[in-house]
Amino acid sequence: MKRYLLIGFITLPILLVLMPAALVYLFAPSHESATQPNAVVQRQDKPAMAAADPQLSIKVYRTEKKVVETLPLETYIAGVVAAEMPAEFELEALKAQAMAARTYIVRRLKQGKFDDVPAGAQVLDTVQHQVYMDEAQRRERWKDQFEWKNRRIEQAVQSTAGIVLTYQGEPIDATFFSTSNGFTENSDEYWEKPIPYLKSVASPWDIESPRYEETVVKSTAELEIELGVKLSQEASSNGAWYRIESRTTGNRVGKISIGGKEFTGREFREKLNLNSSSFTLELRGNQVFITTKGYGHGVGMSQWGANGMAKSGKTAEQIVKHFYQGISLQNYAKVMRA
Repeated sequence: MKRYLLIGFITLPILLVLMPAALVYLFAPSHESATQPNAVVQRQDKPAMAAADPQLSIKVYRTEKKVVETLPLETYIAGVVAAEMPAEFELEALKAQAMAARTYIVRRLKQGKFDDVPAGAQVLDTVQHQVYMDEAQRRERWKDQFEWKNRRIEQAVQSTAGIVLTYQGEPIDATFFSTSNGFTENSDEYWEKPIPYLKSVASPWDIESPRYEETVVKSTAELEIELGVKLSQEASSNGAWYRIESRTTGNRVGKISIGGKEFTGREFREKLNLNSSSFTLELRGNQVFITTKGYGHGVGMSQWGANGMAKSGKTAEQIVKHFYQGISLQNYAKVMRA
């Protein structure tokens, strides 16, 4: 009997120590799942403002199929980011693009003007609005790179889920383009419409873009036809055959006089189908060498600028607040209710 009592006195303290530890081990979360890469990514990329209205859907007119497809908002945004920005870009740049794309469609939905699309649709899947690629199109374009590229796009979209860019509580006109000439443009110097958040800012990172500088060659005869002017007499002397009348804040051509006519830089660019309204002209015999810097209208966010900022360590929020001056980040549900 004494022996049993002695054993009891010895084992009881041991059990009192070991039982709580065993219970903690049994009911604690799995150590394996906590260390999975996906779990870490989800914690790191948890959006500051999660989407509040999972029912919001987008009615997209698919131009090739000639049908209207109804898509969840974030599914649509993933398809836009995939089509509008290279998946190889830095993640923070892709996040900035996702917020810009989401802002575009939320602004369009809030305004409720769909007279430029077929009945029943809200947006086109082309450059007229925003280019959209569904999963099948992405698989076709990316082929064996589909998995990692699609995963990267999805990560950027989900990390910013529900977030839009606003100015004074309203979704902004989140314009974007490929490559700047080193500066973005004031909205009123390209579209003649002043918008307070679309101001010229420096974007030196764009020099890395393959579209930063390009030279096209046209004959003087082609130039005459495309501009509707007569150059022959002026051009034959190789003298002052054109004159830059003004430049914009973003160092693009504001106005140019050529062949007895005056054009805005935008008009000149569009008539000659140039990459940019930042250009120089050089006459060699009966050929005109036109060198452009940048690619696109130059207003809003430069995509190559965004990628350069991301490479330098800037966050998506810092990127959008650089290119869109004085804006705030808000959940779209709050914006739609306002």
